[in-house]
Amino acid sequence: MRAVLDVVLLALQIYVWILIASAVLSWLIAFNVINTRNQFVATLWDAIYRVTEPALRPIRERLPNLGGLDISPIILLLIIYFIQSVIVRYIYPNVF
Repeated sequence: MRAVLDVVLLALQIYVWILIASAVLSWLIAFNVINTRNQFVATLWDAIYRVTEPALRPIRERLPNLGGLDISPIILLLIIYFIQSVIVRYIYPNVF
């Protein structure tokens, strides 16, 4: 059972890095540092968008409009860190 929890923790950590990459890539695209006409950038952005958007969309729907500021990735990161903390502190020690 601990192996399953380790895989879940690893998957959550990988998703955190994907969220960070999504935020950085969106900033680079917004400030026109990189161009989405480049096929590699467009493919990378599409893949990251498809992975992160299903988790971010429900959070964005519940948040009030903050103008151009999108804090949904921060809220999702906090939720993931809370889940990781619960697994490490309460579930993992009680599994044999």
